Order: sequence, then C-alpha cells, then structure tokens
Amino acid sequence: MENGMTEKQKIFADEYIISLNATQAYKKAYPNVKKDAVARANGSRLLTNANVKAYIDERLEKLKSERVADQQEVFEFLTAVMRGEVTEPVLVLDGEGTQRVSMVQPSVATRRNAAVDLGKHYGLFVDKQEITQRTIEIKVGEWDADED
Repeated sequence: MENGMTEKQKIFADEYIISLNATQAYKKAYPNVKKDAVARANGSRLLTNANVKAYIDERLEKLKSERVADQQEVFEFLTAVMRGEVTEPVLVLDGEGTQRVSMVQPSVATRRNAAVDLGKHYGLFVDKQEITQRTIEIKVGEWDADED
C-alpha cells in the first residue's frame, strides 16, 4: 500500500476525511469493532500514526485547494461581471401575467461594483484624507503656592 499504510488504514483515513469523526471512521474501516470506546481509542491512535496523518493532511490540502478560488479565478470572475460576460437567472413577468425565469446580464450597479473591486486591488483609487495637525504647547514652570 502507498505511504506504508494498510488497506484498512486507508479506508479509515478516507472515511475520516468525509466525516471528521475518528470513531465513526474506525468502525467503517474495522466493522468487527462494535464498541464505541474501542473505536474511539483506536481511531484516536490512528490519527497520530505518521503515515495516516500525512495522508489525511495531504488529501485535505488538495480538497481545500480545489474548493477555494484562487486570486486569478477571482479576478477573472470580477472582470467577466464588469464586462457583462456572465448572466444570472431573474424571475420576470411576461405580458400574460405569468412568471418565467430569464437569463440577464448583471446590472450597471453590479458591474460598477466589480470594476471598483478590481480598481481597488490595482490601486487605481486613492482615498484622500485631510490631516489636521495641532500643536499643543505645554509650559512647565515653577508653581507658586502663594498665588492661590
């Protein structure tokens, strides 16, 4: 087996990735084990096995990278929205009073927001802030108690 894991360890790791529950994953990999306490203890022990842990970490990282948009994908989407190249379903009334779904381009406001988001990233807009400087002068001197 790859990574020095047994077939049952791989089943455990794959089930753990799905449920994130070591007890449940252990019982699926080792169906002869019926007691939760045994499955919990052995599942916990398997999670500390270097090969099993490395396999789980690698698989979770791969799943994460497949499910999370990267910077390029976000920019491409914002650009497509800005250019009106995408459509979205909108519920509209036709002339006979019935509703239907129509695919329409994003509104001007939505397209403008996408353009602003892109512009902010590229530093096209600079917020001007008025800065007021005040100088406070503090005089330190002798205090004469007789003047009270």
